[in-house]
Amino acid sequence: MAHIEPADRPERLSVEDRMVGGIRVVSLRGEIDHDVQDVLSRALLGEGAAAPPRIVADLSEVTFMDSSGINVFVAAYQQVSDVDGWVRIAGAQESVLRVLRLVGVDTLIPCHPTTEQALTA
Repeated sequence: MAHIEPADRPERLSVEDRMVGGIRVVSLRGEIDHDVQDVLSRALLGEGAAAPPRIVADLSEVTFMDSSGINVFVAAYQQVSDVDGWVRIAGAQESVLRVLRLVGVDTLIPCHPTTEQALTA
């Protein structure tokens, strides 16, 4: 399990990831905005050249997300779709889910109430 935090403001976003049956599960905690978009991108897609083809992003502990986060999720979706992969969002709080729905990301990236449901969908 990896743990990534931005060096300048570690309280803003923390990331833990693990593999579950070949699926990368990325658990995020805190706020997603312009200051942490690079951290989010690395968390979803990893440091290497090849993105993991299947990703579940657990947003149950994300309290805020702006358009920077939306852009990272769309970019991750596009990158893994190129290799027949997918991205799913799990557990988004109502305020974050509202943003995802407002811009239509939920029509591109499936949103599930729990990580377990996202893993088995």
